[in-house]
Amino acid sequence: MNIYLKNLNRVVALGGGHGLGRVMSSLSYLGSKLTGIVVTSDNGGSSGRIRQSEGGIAWGDLRNCLNQLITKHNAISNIFNYRFKGTGDLSGHNLGNLLLKALDNFSIRPLEAVNIIRALFKIKSFLIPMTEKAVDLVAIDKNDVLVYGETAIDVLQSPPKYLKLYPDVSPTIEGLKSINEADLILIGPGSFYTSLIPILLIKEIALSLKNTTAVVVFIDNLSNEISLAASSLTIFEKVLIMEKYIGEKIIDVLIVTPNVNIKGVENRLIIKDFLEDVNIPYNHDIFLLKKALDKVIKLKILN
Repeated sequence: MNIYLKNLNRVVALGGGHGLGRVMSSLSYLGSKLTGIVVTSDNGGSSGRIRQSEGGIAWGDLRNCLNQLITKHNAISNIFNYRFKGTGDLSGHNLGNLLLKALDNFSIRPLEAVNIIRALFKIKSFLIPMTEKAVDLVAIDKNDVLVYGETAIDVLQSPPKYLKLYPDVSPTIEGLKSINEADLILIGPGSFYTSLIPILLIKEIALSLKNTTAVVVFIDNLSNEISLAASSLTIFEKVLIMEKYIGEKIIDVLIVTPNVNIKGVENRLIIKDFLEDVNIPYNHDIFLLKKALDKVIKLKILN
């Protein structure tokens, strides 16, 4: 199993949160051949509170991915994932987020903070923030009203007309290099507007994706999102929106559940399968996802 994936030199996954974490966990056996480029524009929860008081990037999605790549859990990893309870100032904060921010303050750049944690837990795969500059997601809603920040965009009742990053930021150079070297690029699963689209809004990343020779795969969610705006989108509309921001028709393969309406995308390679983890509802099973991606390589790259 998974004999085809092992033949690739560089696999790059784009996204954030639990979705990207599952993809990284599924393919972690690829070691240094695997790179995750992680969204850093979250302004909610523990990450948002740290950003409000200390500035910088959002650490939550990076911390989540690091957690899912830890193969040997011990006292140190449990401390890294500890979330404070109670009603005090620390309530709701994840210690991993605070640790990453503290390392960022000691380090020259955020990527170094991530690499220190990778070294601590012996994680071979790379995790790279989409940018090392503070940035927020901004939307124009259906009434041409400016909506600022991911938490506000998540509660929109209908799809926004337009999304952008504020301010304009440059990508992490290492992340851009990994895209340019990729054989396989994975987008998703994850919150469509707030975990997937922000990475595509960085001009240099969009340009690299536009010019890539890699096979590009969109992995759809297993269930409707909590966000009403995102949950109303068909698979065709999601592909259309992503490719509008990239500026090119680049998505070669869609991995979806068997009940998804594929009208409008029939000309792409469609992998339809039951991929849900029976123990973690609405999350991809890491072994079934690995099998589906191996099928993609067999059908799309080696044929």
